[in-house]
Amino acid sequence: MAFQSVHVCLTLLLSTLISSQLLQNCRLIRSTSDLPVLIKEGDIMIGALFSLHDTVLESPSSFTAEPHPTQCSGFNFRTFRWMQTMIFAIEEINRNRQLLANLTLGYKIYDSCSTHFHALRTALALMNGNKEGTGISECRGKVPVVIGDGGSTLSLVVARFLGVFHVPQVSYFSSCACLSNKLEFPAFLRTMPSDFFQVDALAQLVRHFGWSWVGTFAGDDAYGRGGAQIFNDEVTKLGACIGFYEIIPKNHDQTEISRIVQRIRESGTSVVLVFALEQDARALFWEVLRQNLTDIQWLASEAWITAAVLSTPEFHSILQGSMGYAIHRADIPGLEPFLLRLHPSKYPQDPFVLQFWEEMFKCSLGTSNKASSYRPPCNGSEILAKTGNIYSDVSQLRISYNVYKAVYAIANALHSMLHCEPGKGPFPGGLCPNTSSIQPWQLLNYLKHVHFTNNIGEETKFDGNGDPVAMYDLINWQLSGNREVRYATVGRFDETMQPKLVIEEKNIIWNGNKKQVPMSVCSNSCPPGTRKATRPNFPLCCFDCIVCAAGECEKCLPEFWSNTRRDTCVPKLVDFLSYSDTMGITLLAVALLGSCFTLAVALIFAIKRHTPLVRANNSELSFLILSSLWLCFLCALAFIGQPTSWSCGLRHTAFGIAFSLCLSCILGKTMVVLMAFRATLPGSNVMKWFGPLQQRGIIFFCTAVQVVICCTWLSVAPPVPSKLMTHETARIILLCDVGSPLAFSLVLGYIGLLAAVCFVLAFFARRLPDNFNEAKFITFSMLIFCAVWIAFVPAYVSSPGKYTVAVEIFAILASSYGLLLFIFTPKCYIILLKPEKNTKRYLMSKSNSERKY
Repeated sequence: MAFQSVHVCLTLLLSTLISSQLLQNCRLIRSTSDLPVLIKEGDIMIGALFSLHDTVLESPSSFTAEPHPTQCSGFNFRTFRWMQTMIFAIEEINRNRQLLANLTLGYKIYDSCSTHFHALRTALALMNGNKEGTGISECRGKVPVVIGDGGSTLSLVVARFLGVFHVPQVSYFSSCACLSNKLEFPAFLRTMPSDFFQVDALAQLVRHFGWSWVGTFAGDDAYGRGGAQIFNDEVTKLGACIGFYEIIPKNHDQTEISRIVQRIRESGTSVVLVFALEQDARALFWEVLRQNLTDIQWLASEAWITAAVLSTPEFHSILQGSMGYAIHRADIPGLEPFLLRLHPSKYPQDPFVLQFWEEMFKCSLGTSNKASSYRPPCNGSEILAKTGNIYSDVSQLRISYNVYKAVYAIANALHSMLHCEPGKGPFPGGLCPNTSSIQPWQLLNYLKHVHFTNNIGEETKFDGNGDPVAMYDLINWQLSGNREVRYATVGRFDETMQPKLVIEEKNIIWNGNKKQVPMSVCSNSCPPGTRKATRPNFPLCCFDCIVCAAGECEKCLPEFWSNTRRDTCVPKLVDFLSYSDTMGITLLAVALLGSCFTLAVALIFAIKRHTPLVRANNSELSFLILSSLWLCFLCALAFIGQPTSWSCGLRHTAFGIAFSLCLSCILGKTMVVLMAFRATLPGSNVMKWFGPLQQRGIIFFCTAVQVVICCTWLSVAPPVPSKLMTHETARIILLCDVGSPLAFSLVLGYIGLLAAVCFVLAFFARRLPDNFNEAKFITFSMLIFCAVWIAFVPAYVSSPGKYTVAVEIFAILASSYGLLLFIFTPKCYIILLKPEKNTKRYLMSKSNSERKY
C-alpha cells in the first residue's frame, strides 16, 4: 500500500519536473516510435489515451532512452469498445455536412496500459508533432486536444503535464473530485460527473433507507481514497456512523485483504460501500467468498456497478442485490453494427485490432505478441457477432456514451471556433481565433463554454470546474430466469431536479433475494422505558439502553407525562388543596370549629353584656374583635378548593384586612388600658385623648392603611391562578400566583408591625392591677401570634406544591386560635364558671389585685 502511494507521488513529481524542462528545452522529447499507435489523418487531429491493457510487462528505463518495444498484458475489451465508440463518433461527424462541413477530424490513439509511467509517456508522444519522433523544434504538436485518460490516477498525471501547455483534456471516465481544482488542472474537462455528486447520491441513499452503521472499503488510488473520504464525511454529517474504513492494497496482498474483510465481521455492519476500481473490488470479493461472508448489502461505486468481471456466476451468492449508481445510460444508433465490422483482414495495420482479435478468439495471427505465440493460428472462420462478449454488448452504453459526448463536445467547440463572427469573438476586443492555425489554448476557451444538444436529444455543457451535469441511474443487481445478472434501474439521481433522488422501492431486490430493506445499525433502538447511553470510545451510533427516570424517555409537553411503559404521553393529574382531600377536610373542620367557638363567645358576651366584667372590658371593642376573628376563621375557607380569579384575589386581601382589623382593635384596647392608669396620676388629663371616638379613629386608620395596600395590589398586579408544572413530577399543581411579591410582603409586613406594637404596649402594661387589666393575656396572645408568623416564612418558602397553601391556612388558624383563647377564654371562664367574681365589688377590690382572670 505504501509502495503504491510513493509510486504515484514520484510519478506526479516526475511529470511536473518534465513539464518544467519542456518549457526550457523542448528538444528533450525523443522518439516514441516504439509505442503502438492508431492514426487516421484529418484536417484537425484529436489525440486519445485508452487503457487497453491492465499492466506493462516491460518499461523503458527513462524518457530519453532509445526506443524499444513495450509489452502490455491483460487486454480490456470494454476499454476497446470505448475506443471504437470514439472512432464511430468521429466518422459520424465527418459524414455530417452541418457540423464541420469543410473539415475532417482525424485521430491519434495510444494505449496507456493502466500505468502512470506509461500514461505520461503516451502524453509526451501526443505532444510530439513529428511522425518519426526524432525530436520537435517548437513547443507545439499537431494535437490541439486530448480525449482521456480513463482512470482518475492516470488523468492526474496527464492533466498536470498537458496543463502546462494549456492543451485541453476531456476525460470520459475520471471522476476524482480533486480534478475539479482549476488551479492545479486548468485545462481539464470531463463528461464524467465528479465523485462529489456520486458521493452525494450515495449519502442520500444511506439516509433514505435509514442505515446508520456503514462500512467503507476504498481502492488505494486517487479515485478510491478521495471518493471514500468524501462519502465518510457526508454520511457523518447526516447522522450516520462509519463502522470501519479500510484500504484495498493495489498488490492484492492476501494477508492484508483477509484482515480487512475480517473487519466486516468484527464491526457487525450489514451495509458496506466498496469505492474502488473493478480489479480491486474483484480481489476483495474473492476473499469474501473464501470466508463465506454472506448477508451483506453491498453498495457499489460507479467503477464496478456494471463491471462484467464481477457478474460471473461465482459471485452471484454474495453480490445479488448489490446497489450503486451508474452513469446515465443511452442508446447510440448505429454503434452495434459498427463494432461488429472489425476483422483483421480489413485492418491489417491496426495494432489494436490484431491484439483484440487474438484475445477474443484465443488464437494467433502471427504478431509479435508473446502470449499469442502458444495459441493455435486463427483460421479466418471466427465470427465476431457470435461471441456475445462485453465488447459487442450495447445494452449498457454508459462510459461509451461519455466518450461519444466528449467527441461531440470537441466538434461543437471547433464548429463555434470556425464560425466566429469578427467583433463578437471571445478574446479581447471581440477578436476571433486564427482558424488556419488552431491553438490549444483557444480551443480550451471554446470548450469551456460549449453548450449543445446532441442527436440523442441530451444537453451537454460544462460548469466552471469543467464538470458536466450529474445524472445517475440507480442500479440493482438482479438475477434473471437463466441465472444471469440483470442491471435493473430502480431509481435515478439528477442534481438539476427536485427531489434529486427518486427510488422505486418495490422493484428492488436486496441481498439474498429479499424484499425487505436490510437494517444496519450499531445498536438497536432502545425498548420503551429505556434511553440511550453512549459507549466510551465508540461512535454516537453505538449505545447501551438503560432504564429511564420518570419523564425522561418520552419528552412530553409540560401538561403531559410519560406512561408506565415510558412510550406515550398522557395528561398529568391536576392537584390542588381540595375539599375532598384529607388535609383539606381537616383544615376545613378546624376553621369551622374556630368560627363556631367565636360565635359562641360572642353569644356569651351578648347574653352577659350587662355584667360588670363585660362592661369593664369595653363591650364594643370586644364584639368588634370577635367579628374580625370570625372573619379570620372564615377567610381560611377561600384557600381551599380549585383556584379561580376571584378566589385568588379574595383569599389574600380578606385575610390581610380581617387580621388588620383584629389587631387594630387589640391595639386600641391596649392603649386605652395603659393610658387609663397613667391618667390616675395627679394633674394628668391624658384620657381626654383616648375616649370612644379616638379609639374608633385609631381602629379605622390602622385598618384603612391595609385596605389601601390591598386595593392597590388588586389594581396593579392582582393574584391570579397558575399551574406549577415540572418534568420531574406527574402532577400539575394549581396555585395562586401572588402577582406582586412586593404587595404580598407589604400585607404581611403591616400585620407584623401591628402585632409588634401590640406586643410592646401589652408588655409594658403587664404589671398593672389585674382587676382592670388584661395586658398579660394580650402579651401571651401576641407572643403566639408573632411566633406563628415568624415560623410561617421559612415553612411557606420550603413547602412544595399544595402544601404551601396548607401552611398559610395553618398560620391563619393558629394565630386566630391564639387570639381567641388567650384573650377571651379567661373572661368566659369567670362568666360561666365563676359568676361570684363577675361583680363590681370584686373587680374594685384591692385584695384581688394579684389575681388573674
